[in-house]
Amino acid sequence: MPTFHLDASRRHLAWDHALPPALVVAPGDEVEVATVDASGGQLSRTDGAEAVARLDFAAVNPCTGPIAVEGARVGDDLIVELLEVATGDWAWTANIPGFGLLADDFPDAALWISEVRGARVVTPIGVEIPLRAMVGTIGVAKAEPGPTPLLVPTLAGGNMDVAQLGAGATLRLPIQVPGAMLSLGDLHAVQGDGEVCGTAAETPGAVRLRVSTAPSDGASPRFSHAAVPLATEWVATTGIGPDLFAAAREATRRAVELLSSRTRIDPVDAYLLSSLVGELRVSEIVDAPNWVVSMHLPAWLLGATSP
Repeated sequence: MPTFHLDASRRHLAWDHALPPALVVAPGDEVEVATVDASGGQLSRTDGAEAVARLDFAAVNPCTGPIAVEGARVGDDLIVELLEVATGDWAWTANIPGFGLLADDFPDAALWISEVRGARVVTPIGVEIPLRAMVGTIGVAKAEPGPTPLLVPTLAGGNMDVAQLGAGATLRLPIQVPGAMLSLGDLHAVQGDGEVCGTAAETPGAVRLRVSTAPSDGASPRFSHAAVPLATEWVATTGIGPDLFAAAREATRRAVELLSSRTRIDPVDAYLLSSLVGELRVSEIVDAPNWVVSMHLPAWLLGATSP
């Protein structure tokens, strides 16, 4: 099958089915899609925390595309096979004031510049994390007319930040407009479930994918994956209560406190690190009136094999 190439200059800043296709392919075709980082080039590897305050949120999370698929019909599913995800040689992670799960706890801007060296992400505090490249934003055009923000995920996909959407994953999305109009961006060198500080290891890069279509079975969006866990042993903190969001905050807050006290790193660094490696999960949602959320940290990060 042919392989097409789409340059990162063919990008947009909103979902809008009126956008003309940047590329037209047939089912079964492979496409290599280049992407810029989630800041849209506003941050560089030489920047400090002061650059975070200058971020223009209207220009963040750009997506390359859209890609029209011949014969893609409304009511069918678009099947996207992620064959390869390649990152740049550096990545940034930021605490953006007013953004993130614990925004009230961490009001000041912070910025990490990490190096991507082979199969490792080397953070500025010296912690090395296994590379687990993935696609943060991927979706098709919505049926509703007019532009809508890229940052908000919908049933058409978008900024889902699913940590397992890396090489080997297959994503099914419900086609809402003829041609499907697929776009993607926001690559991460590594991200934990929840992306709790609001950013991961944000990086430019390229994705090689294959597209096809199939009749809808009513179960999309959905995905399969072969993501390798970041650890084999974990330490988990919990949040318990009648509000899932509040419980998620409490589980994350306890994880940050544990990580900071065990490793003696600054709490904001523990928060950023949790966003890269923490696995935030709903552990129980049937025993009303309280639900349980847990935040799992790799035991190797804490220098322990048990709580």
